[in-house]
Amino acid sequence: MKGVVYILTNKNNSVLYTGVTSNLKDRIKQHKLKKHPDSFSAKYNLNKLVYYEWFDTIGEAIEREKIIKGGSRKKKLDLIKSTNPEWIDMSEFL
Repeated sequence: MKGVVYILTNKNNSVLYTGVTSNLKDRIKQHKLKKHPDSFSAKYNLNKLVYYEWFDTIGEAIEREKIIKGGSRKKKLDLIKSTNPEWIDMSEFL
């Protein structure tokens, strides 16, 4: 099963959330609809997809997620800027 690591932010790009899933389109839809209203992403209105990276297996995606989460905020910002310098919502391309 393929996996994907993704980063969400809010409209002001002030809060970041890193997640992993095997179905990016459905997972982003859940975030946007606040399917889990008590979650971190719902609480901070994180519904703008600014980064994602595909892997051959979910296990590889989970390992990458751990690396990204363990990195500094600056590293996350640099990662986003490397592929999405305008910070556009990439979910419209899924």
